[in-house]
Amino acid sequence: MNKVNITLLILGMAAVTYIPRALPAVLIEKMHFSRKVEKFLRLIPYTAMAALIFPGVLSADAARPEIGLIGGGVAAVLAWKKCPVMVCVLAAIGADFLVYALQ
Repeated sequence: MNKVNITLLILGMAAVTYIPRALPAVLIEKMHFSRKVEKFLRLIPYTAMAALIFPGVLSADAARPEIGLIGGGVAAVLAWKKCPVMVCVLAAIGADFLVYALQ
């Protein structure tokens, strides 16, 4: 393949990736949803973040899985109490540090 074909291939892949991401952002203002659908859409980022974080909680330390569970539990309780995200993260790190230090 020559440089022109590679450049066209990269531009095509960029367009195919960008268009599906940009269209909802542009068109969402014009769309109207019911209250249930709007609530569902607002909860998607939290659900996605939980799905990404949960496996890490379970595999934080293979020798001592309770480390991840304790940190995740502390973060979950603080999040339930509506603490800021940074407080939840720092408290979970602190709890894990204490558990490691006390072993």
